Amino acid sequence: MDGGRLTTLVLTALVALWAVTALAVCVGNAFWKLLALAVRQAVVELGPFDAGRSDQRVIAIGAEPAHPSYWARQLWTDARGVIGAGLRAPWRRWRDHWMATVAARLLQRRNPSTGRRGANPVTRLWLLLMGPGTALGATVAVLLVAVLHGAALLLFGLLTAAVWTGWLLAVGLLRGAERAWLLFFRVRTVCPHPGCHRPVPLAAHRCPQCTTEVHRELRPGRYGVFRHACRCGARLPSSLLTGRARVPAECPACDRPLPPSLATTRVVHVPLIGASSSGKTMLMAAVVAGLRSWAASGALTLDYASDADRHDGALLDRRLRDDDWALKTQGDQRAWMILVGKGPRRRLLYLYDPMGEALQGADRLREQQYLAHADGVLFVVDVLADRAVRQRIAEGDSAAAADARPAAQGPVETFDGLSGELTALVGRRGKLPVAVVVTKRDVLDRIASLPPAGAHVDTWLTGLGLGGLVRNFTHQFATARYWSVSAFTATGTGALDPEGRRAAEPVLWLLARSGLRVGALVDARERPTGVGGR
Repeated sequence: MDGGRLTTLVLTALVALWAVTALAVCVGNAFWKLLALAVRQAVVELGPFDAGRSDQRVIAIGAEPAHPSYWARQLWTDARGVIGAGLRAPWRRWRDHWMATVAARLLQRRNPSTGRRGANPVTRLWLLLMGPGTALGATVAVLLVAVLHGAALLLFGLLTAAVWTGWLLAVGLLRGAERAWLLFFRVRTVCPHPGCHRPVPLAAHRCPQCTTEVHRELRPGRYGVFRHACRCGARLPSSLLTGRARVPAECPACDRPLPPSLATTRVVHVPLIGASSSGKTMLMAAVVAGLRSWAASGALTLDYASDADRHDGALLDRRLRDDDWALKTQGDQRAWMILVGKGPRRRLLYLYDPMGEALQGADRLREQQYLAHADGVLFVVDVLADRAVRQRIAEGDSAAAADARPAAQGPVETFDGLSGELTALVGRRGKLPVAVVVTKRDVLDRIASLPPAGAHVDTWLTGLGLGGLVRNFTHQFATARYWSVSAFTATGTGALDPEGRRAAEPVLWLLARSGLRVGALVDARERPTGVGGR
């Protein structure tokens, strides 16, 4: 046998030995151990490093006192950990154990387990010959594990992306459904408190369990789809469709409480416009008395929106029973929120009674931000405050007129002072209805020198010399309607239900224009006197 054939035979034997060794190492040991290690490290990555202790991988609670939703960010944190640990662990074991320890010791003719040098030349030669095959087998094993585990991790990544996409769609659908519901029912939330009146796209909600944490992002999103978990452990509904309206709400701008129905019920903003002492507060009391009378007959439902409104109503009733006269509005305004319903529909009636002085002067008027949200205007006319009307009153009737406490400013001056600024504040006055109410009719009926107010109040006002005011209402609002009311007769001791119901007609008319089916309760004798605007 020549030297070439011998060399070939030796090389063939070595290759065969290394192949058999590689196969034995790969199939019989390294592959399964590396695969088990990859799976085990991926599973361990999902669990806590040390049970019972804080885990730095968990996203901490920030300014919003709610636990972040697992599906928003923690899912990706865990997915990165699983993929990274699953890929790194077998390569690290291949490098540190199989190559740096086992293969290196074999090539050094040492026992791979103990590190001791072979006892005799034959043993040392055998160890040396096993080294390349062992290294090859471990390398093939780690490559197979990388391919197999990589395919599994790819599938895991796709499933993770699918779950996250489903979560994102759930958030979008729930938010969209809530927004569509609010738009369909035309619910716009505005802070009802004096000095604020800012729109509230999302209220702040105080946790009812701990009462200390205020959630300012209680909606479907990164803190949960259907529920948010408060820092204290309470679970709060995140959407109106899942019961968020039951969680105590606050205005995010002024931090004052909001009525529960404000977020779910269409609000009808009705400011009472009139000069100081024109009878606005008495009229508002008469309106509430009339609404209560209709509610007692079963024609509609009535409830106060909050305990504060209920307390204010009881206080005003007691005041009227004691001396039959309401106190003048103190501060910039008095506001009442009353839930009025007819059948399945409800409206949150928001009556503003601003102090008369607050409506005098452009600067003071610009501060009345609630006017920007008005759905209609209730203009209070005290004809006894008009100079031309007072000149028509005979001397024998002057005492009765003085006892009625005429307003400090006539209705024409009040309207003229409001006209330009109201357009700037509301921006859509031509689309608003105005209910014009002549107050103190009980006194007017006793003044013989003035013609009696008949069914057509606009014609009566024109006859008194206030035709210009009537024309202004007709041209500058979408529609105008007129009433004459005795708030004194409708409230206090001996109040008359028919007069109270008549006092409520202007508000019922404005509510009917918002879609509440109470138009049948409005006296049909009056008709709109003008439709149009600028």
